[in-house]
Amino acid sequence: MSNAWKIYMLAAVSFLVGTSEYVIAGILDKVANDIGVSVSAAGQLITVFSLAYAFGTPVLMALTARLERRKLLLYALGLFAAGNLAALMLPGFASLIASRVILAMSTGVFVVTALTVASKLAEPGKQGGAIATLVMGFSTSLIVGVPIGRLVASAYDWKLIFGGIGLLGIAAMFVIGFAIPRTEGEEPVPLRSQLALLKQTHIIVALLVTFFWIGGYAIAYTYISPFLLTVTGMSEQGVSASLFAFGIASLLGSKLGGFGTDRWGVRRTLIGGMLLHAAALVVLSLFATTPAAIVPLLMLWAFSAWSSGPTQQYYLLTLAPAASGIMLSLNTSVLQLAMAAGAGVGGVVVEQASLSSITWISAAGVAIAAGTAAWSFRLSRARQESEPDAPVTARRRIRKVSA
Repeated sequence: MSNAWKIYMLAAVSFLVGTSEYVIAGILDKVANDIGVSVSAAGQLITVFSLAYAFGTPVLMALTARLERRKLLLYALGLFAAGNLAALMLPGFASLIASRVILAMSTGVFVVTALTVASKLAEPGKQGGAIATLVMGFSTSLIVGVPIGRLVASAYDWKLIFGGIGLLGIAAMFVIGFAIPRTEGEEPVPLRSQLALLKQTHIIVALLVTFFWIGGYAIAYTYISPFLLTVTGMSEQGVSASLFAFGIASLLGSKLGGFGTDRWGVRRTLIGGMLLHAAALVVLSLFATTPAAIVPLLMLWAFSAWSSGPTQQYYLLTLAPAASGIMLSLNTSVLQLAMAAGAGVGGVVVEQASLSSITWISAAGVAIAAGTAAWSFRLSRARQESEPDAPVTARRRIRKVSA
């Protein structure tokens, strides 16, 4: 088996672990009804997952840094399978929370390790493409995995989704054990070194852009299925079709974000995308009860929301090119914290106000992100004027890598 096929195989497993993370949003109403809790309480399953991912993954990666990579992939998948099977077999809300913590830890370790392995399997000069392939596999779970999960939950018991994913996780262990070569671990990067970047104001503000952007997005996305069923009055089939359209638009938006970053620049693409994102949520709020408008507006929301993804990551790399790995790791943790915060805020809004209010609050969060991005660019420009050579060198270096 060629190394290219091994990378695609890792991407396929990334799709599997991504589905276990995202699918809960697509079946939230069914989970809540089955275990006897409110929709807002069930939404905290996403909060718990994100918190465990954000805080647990950096610690586990530091503790296992010297462990051989194939073995670490197998350990992560074993834990992943156990977490899914626990969701299938153990009753009650507390057991489901425990399974989400297990899934978060194992997913984080697998994704980070798989990215490292893929970059080493790739030919020289093609590491970026290998990483992009894995990210695409993980992102495809939003496009395909979530709507398929909704269809399965509509026809059968929602727990069967996790049982199936758990069994596929066990099968993936055999494939990984057979196909992936041994890869030695690395010297661990101390958490103190990873957090040193947070002493710089312009880095903190740039990461806050991620926090408000994803936090605002998560307020509404966490409760997307109950919103479509209750507020817009969609059928089960309509929700599944809408989630599929949402995922396709997310992928297209991500592609446009990468194109726009090169064509129009980071500032215009990032701020413009976030303003469109906030506007889409406002319009969605206004036309939530108009059936003909819902699917196009959902697609506009997804398209604009994910156009910011590649742009924000590129922008963060330009701020700390010598510590790109640590920067992306910090961004991932902030992203998961934002998902947790968004799910938590959304739960409070649903409980204290109404389900129809989440898109308004979500739009406000994204608007704050756009303002924070403008602030971040002003700080970067001021820093560029005080250190004129450093940013230019950084941008040239990253342009070269991204090419």
